Amino acid sequence: MIGSSHKVRVMVATRPIDFRTGHNSLAAMVQNELRKDPFTGTIFVFRARKADRMKLLYWDGTGLVMVYKRLEAHNFIWPAVKDGLMTMNAAQFDALFAGLDWRRLRPLQVAAPQGAE
Repeated sequence: MIGSSHKVRVMVATRPIDFRTGHNSLAAMVQNELRKDPFTGTIFVFRARKADRMKLLYWDGTGLVMVYKRLEAHNFIWPAVKDGLMTMNAAQFDALFAGLDWRRLRPLQVAAPQGAE
């Protein structure tokens, strides 16, 4: 399964893709159009023209994994449509995958301690 961890890197392709695209075509798109390596363990998220569908592509160490998800009664909250990539943290990705509004999540701003007591 998808390892949801703070160490997982998640990148969202902000431009919709043709959802007939399979593993190899998505990996080629990551390499050629997005200029990233699909074999690093990064989760690449792709959206369809219809906002209720997403595909994920990631390398789990033994092969490419593609996940397809369609929401039945709602739409995903997507970033603005433009060319390029957007990075998400693990909590934002978990919210997006669950169909929640990932934009409402903000990282905690914690100052480093001055010293140990």
